[in-house]
Amino acid sequence: MQADAFFQISKVVRYVALYLDGQLTLRERPGLANASASESDKYEELIVSPGVLTLVRQRGNIDCGGVEFVVIRYGNFWQTVWPLKNGHVSVGLEPPADPLDHAKAKPRPTPQIS
Repeated sequence: MQADAFFQISKVVRYVALYLDGQLTLRERPGLANASASESDKYEELIVSPGVLTLVRQRGNIDCGGVEFVVIRYGNFWQTVWPLKNGHVSVGLEPPADPLDHAKAKPRPTPQIS
């Protein structure tokens, strides 16, 4: 899976992070308005996204049929996070984007098998 491939899917993609097998790859579209600091993005992907996915996955596995993805609405962008068997992928979208339409329109990563 290549982070750069996500930018080809839509012009509303601002940011892509792949955290696979303990390796973090971050990519950001050049010239973003209201971009987060790179150090902040790093900790988002090392701490926040895995933590959120753990909580949602545990709840989803009880009696909700698991989890496909999580959508977070920050003030400056949307963040969509997909669990993968060996990590996660995060895609940041511009504020006017509809993250649910985007999630349906693009090829989704293989969900984690629980």
